[in-house]
Formats: sequence, structure tokens, C-alpha cells
Amino acid sequence: MIKKKLLIKNTIQKEYLDKSLSAKLSNNFKKIFKDIIKDIENKNNTLNILNKNFKFNLKINDLNKFKSFTNIAIIGMGGSILGAKAIYNFLNKKINKKLFFFDDLDSEKIKNFKKKENFNKTIFLIISKSGNTIETLTNIFSLGIIKRKSKNIILISEKKNNTLFLMSKKFDLMYIEHKSFIGGRYSVLSEVGIIPAYLMGVNIIRLRHKLTQFIANKENLILKDSTVKLANLLYKKKYSNLILLNYVPELEHVLYWCQQLIAESLGKKDKGFLPVVSNAPKDHHSLLQLYLDGPKDKIFNIFSLDEKNKEILNTKKISKKINFLHKKSINEIKTSQKNALIKALKKNKIPFREFKIKNIDEETLAQIFSYFILETVIIGKLIKINPFDQPSVEQVKIYTKKFLN
Repeated sequence: MIKKKLLIKNTIQKEYLDKSLSAKLSNNFKKIFKDIIKDIENKNNTLNILNKNFKFNLKINDLNKFKSFTNIAIIGMGGSILGAKAIYNFLNKKINKKLFFFDDLDSEKIKNFKKKENFNKTIFLIISKSGNTIETLTNIFSLGIIKRKSKNIILISEKKNNTLFLMSKKFDLMYIEHKSFIGGRYSVLSEVGIIPAYLMGVNIIRLRHKLTQFIANKENLILKDSTVKLANLLYKKKYSNLILLNYVPELEHVLYWCQQLIAESLGKKDKGFLPVVSNAPKDHHSLLQLYLDGPKDKIFNIFSLDEKNKEILNTKKISKKINFLHKKSINEIKTSQKNALIKALKKNKIPFREFKIKNIDEETLAQIFSYFILETVIIGKLIKINPFDQPSVEQVKIYTKKFLN
């Protein structure tokens, strides 16, 4: 347990693993772990985002002039927007701003936004690492927001000869440089996630608090146990599906962020997990049959919230047949369903891990972000792939431009 925020229980049974391979991976982990620590200290390395002394390409106080805007519209794709969406979803109860996310091509959404929302009360945050993302540019021009010296637009991209950077120069718009060595899916703790978080009113100091908890003292044993076991399963290629089974509504978009991180980082050279976000208990009534009795090619990450609800059910006057619900809270019911699932997984000999969060707050979210970033990078290095590139995605981007020409 890390400061009573995030509890990780790894119950991947030994019978699913290759014993000799585990020993080899454990030895490799030692060197990789040392390199990870060096990478965090390196100002030009992706993992420097976890360093408490990470340098932003702006003065945070420069954003204070945007605090009066009641609406925030974020335009981006993939890692450029998933982190902000995760932060908003998880900390929604603390946020008083109205958020809009343009992360797809949806003409009706654009039409309704233009019809109903006051652009003068909206700050537009446009993010694209390359500065040339087709969907992002399409949404910008569909909204028709680019005007000279607009005071409600912030552009974030690499400082190169790209559309967003050139647009900022031509129209005299606020521009913030996206660090070239940080890929989109790792950028949530950089300007890409921290700027929208600050504009939302989130405590960004707490959001970046103690990000290296999992490499300190004995806590690296959690990383070692998990990464060695998961790398072992990837080498065996028996378990190709990773089900992110979620009992916490506030975590849904955090898990979509996690989905991209895992899929793009590890899905290479005929290796990788297919991460699937599955919301429970809803999916108990649609996918559970397959989960328990279908192909044994799945491993489960189970997410729950350890909290007590004051509101309880009163079923006493309805029927004695449902007395088991009387004086129970919604969370108690969900916990019982989760425990029942875990018991069924054990009975059916299906591997799983359990993640239990203690609070809905910035520190918890920071630990979730940092843990999965570290775990994913280490697994990539253990299975001898580059966890930072995405060669096949670039291939599709090239093909798309050819079709449009």
C-alpha cells in the first residue's frame, strides 16, 4: 500500500508462468530498474515527467488571465487529450468549469456547440505534438475559431515547421512548446495535461506529488513482481487480452488513457495485450459469460474504490425476499459483486490483479498515472521492444494524407 492511496494485489498464479523465464526476467529487471532511475533524472528523457523538478515550457502564473473563462474546450486526439479527459472525469466533483472535448470527427457535436455555447466565455486549448494532426485541424476549422490576436486560444505543439506553430505566428496566438522527447501517451504529467488541469482549477502540485513512490524503498517490489509476470505472459502469447474491469465510474476515462498507453507502447513485433475497458457491474450482464466460460486468453485488472456510503437502501416494507439488500449501500453491493467475481475467477483458474483506490483526489490520480507509466515502460524493455514509438500509427497517417491528395 502506498500512503493508503493505491493498493495493488497481484494474484497471477505461478502455474501460468514459465519458471526459468521468470528467473531470467528478474535478473533483467535489476538493470532496467537502474536505467529507469537514471532516465527520470535525465532532462531529455520521456520519464523525466516523473521528476519533481520537471521544467515546464511556461510560467504557470501566465495562465491566470484565463481563469475568468467559464467554458474550456480542448481539441486534440489520443494522448493529446486523453490525459485531460481522465483528470476531468476523475476529479469532476471538484471542478466548476464546463468542459468540452473534441477528440473525434463529429459534425453534429460541432454544430450543437456552435449553436448553444458562447465562444466569448470559452478558452480553446488546441494540442497536437506534431502540429499537423488531421482530426485536430479539421475540428479547428470546423469550429471557425482562428482569428488574429484571439485572447481565448492556446496552441501546444512541437516548435517546428508545422501547422499549429506557423498558425500561432501568423495570427499572433498564445503558443506553448510541446517537448519533442515526450510522446503523446506519456504527456499527461507535462504541459499537455497540467495546463488543462490548472485551467480546470485542479491542484497541480498535488497532481505531481511524489510521482516516484513506486521506485522508492520496498515499493519497487510491486513493480518487479507485476512487470516480470506480465512480461512472462506476453512471451508465452497465451494471454492476449487485458480486461480493465472497472467498478469505479470516476476511473472510466483514466482507464481509456491507460488503454492507449498499453496498446501503443506494447503492441509491436507480434507482441502485446489488447486492453479493453469493461464497466462493472453493467458488463456482468453482457460479457461475464464469455469472461468466465469463453477462451482462456484473458487476464483481468480489477479496479474498485474502498469507500463507505452514508446512503443506504430501505427495503423492509417491500418484500422479505430482498432482505439481503436492506440497510446496504450501493458501494457495499458493488463490493459484493466484485468479490463474487474474484471468487469465480479463482474457481475458473483465470489470472487477475486487483487495484483498490482509497480516495478520489489528486494524489491518488498521480499514483495511478505514474504506476502505469513505469509498469508499461519496464514491460516493454523486458520483452525487448521500444515502448516509446508507434511506427504503424504513422503508416496509417501517411496513407490517409495520400487518399486526401
